[in-house]
Amino acid sequence: MSRLTKTLRGLGSLLRNPWLLNTVLAADDEAWRAKALRHASRWLVGADGLPVVPLTSLLPTAGETIRPFAFRDGGSLPTDLALLRALVRQALDKRYFEIGTWRGESAANVAEIASEVYTLNLSGAELRALGLAERYIELHGFFSRPLPNVHHLEGNSATYDMAQLGKFGVVFIDGDHRYEAVRTDTRRVFAHLAGPETVVVWHDASRQPGQPRWEVLAGILDGLPDAASGQLVQVGNTLCAVYFPTPRPTQQPEPWADPTPWFEVTVKAAT
Repeated sequence: MSRLTKTLRGLGSLLRNPWLLNTVLAADDEAWRAKALRHASRWLVGADGLPVVPLTSLLPTAGETIRPFAFRDGGSLPTDLALLRALVRQALDKRYFEIGTWRGESAANVAEIASEVYTLNLSGAELRALGLAERYIELHGFFSRPLPNVHHLEGNSATYDMAQLGKFGVVFIDGDHRYEAVRTDTRRVFAHLAGPETVVVWHDASRQPGQPRWEVLAGILDGLPDAASGQLVQVGNTLCAVYFPTPRPTQQPEPWADPTPWFEVTVKAAT
């Protein structure tokens, strides 16, 4: 039987029995988990993911106010943006770089604290070539384009000349979340943008807070250079994994732990 015939029969089975997709995804997730666990001895990754740094240990006493926030599809959690603001606030070098602009919420949130913000995204032409809608393309940088300290760069993170940009205090990787792209972005960020004190953050390293996204973790772990001597963790109540140059106190991941601490959220429309 040819490979094409097998593929067509497999697709036919999925169409007739959509529930089989859950089995396929579960098996795929287990394969990525096994790949990530090869790094267990070096990075302390376990069956429930990376060691956890509580978000509350990183936030300022007064907390962080998130603005802007659209409550729209494809964005970060409020806690993810609070984490980015807190990390930039703590960094000695207030220069911030990110891969993946989308509506510009993350760039706009850190711009209030950062000295300079650089956000890299595929150009409009590249997005059109992927068949994406014109309105979707227009929305990129909606919140960040008016801000004077935000620099919008266009290009593919796999090939963009990052060496010209210098080092940054905080780098946020939030582009293509497939394994190869995450591995490539990780390698290039550490090769060109990360100095001895740089904190690197990966978005969507969890599907939900406390639920690892193993394909992304495998890409991170395979992309980290041998010379990286810091600490890789997940941050509680967020979708983020973080590389800290200096170790922080951690907890073991507990998927069924009590929901503490809990947070107070105020929602109001901007005027």
